[in-house]
Amino acid sequence: MLLEVRHVTQFHYDEPVRESVMELWMQPQKGARQRLVSFELEVDPAAQLFSYADPFGNAVYHFDVPQPHERLTIQARSAVETQAPAPLPESLDMGEWDRLRSDFVRGENFDFLRQHGFAVETEALRGFVEEKGLEAMRARDPLTAVRTLSKTIYDSFGYEAGVTDAESTIDDALLARRGVCQDFAHIMIAVCRAWGIPARYVSGYLFTDRKAGDRSDPDATHAWVEVFLPSTRWFGLDPTNNIEAGERHIAAAIGRDYNDVPPSRGVYKGEAESELAVAVSVRRARTAMTEPEFLRAASPAAARNGRRRGPVGGLTYDQQRQQQQ
Repeated sequence: MLLEVRHVTQFHYDEPVRESVMELWMQPQKGARQRLVSFELEVDPAAQLFSYADPFGNAVYHFDVPQPHERLTIQARSAVETQAPAPLPESLDMGEWDRLRSDFVRGENFDFLRQHGFAVETEALRGFVEEKGLEAMRARDPLTAVRTLSKTIYDSFGYEAGVTDAESTIDDALLARRGVCQDFAHIMIAVCRAWGIPARYVSGYLFTDRKAGDRSDPDATHAWVEVFLPSTRWFGLDPTNNIEAGERHIAAAIGRDYNDVPPSRGVYKGEAESELAVAVSVRRARTAMTEPEFLRAASPAAARNGRRRGPVGGLTYDQQRQQQQ
């Protein structure tokens, strides 16, 4: 499937800021199942772009806008050819649990086995696992267990934007029993790691199909989970939509949790309040890309949930991040 992605991010400031420094995780990955045909990145005000590969092999772009400005616009355009992954077996033998406990598997996947950041086991999470009887899944094979976990999260949580934000913990979604893909991915990752199954956070895009039952926001970035089993290697599960990751999923970056791979992260110098607006369009390449009908405005980035970051030496920081929905 040949897909085109347009991702526009705008930061508006209520008064000029003196400088902005940004990092971006927006370039789709290159791999056996995903071929990057093209990638373009535009910044206004204009800035020189630099790039590097982070510890997980993701392409990261960064830039500095050193002059005063009241608005910062980032536009990423991609063309990606995806292929459906090989079908997974119905189940695996119980020896897969022993293979997961091998020193080689644990050593190779150390980063994706330990609790980190948002993906941590909490009392609320243990209560959820007990309530849903998920510990009984450890008596089944690991593939059946993770599939059941993904479906349980889908069935147990309502999809609703605005209940949580980019900095919400899993307890916020567990308490509300509502949230978005970022929350559901963190919950699933935390349970998998508690079971000794390597799991990683995938940031990217989804070509939404409402007829197929997708409930995630088609006008936002998306997140799902990849799980490692020795007999299958890495494969993706999307607990937001109760599907396996396939040719409609475009992976941009992988990490331990959202903090490793936010679509954008930056700092700015100044005392201004900032507001974030995002538009995402994913469509088949045979359809010409057009301007999004609107830019979805998020809550003011500097005052969301009353957690405004304070200035440090004139620098207001960690304001410029977008939740994955």
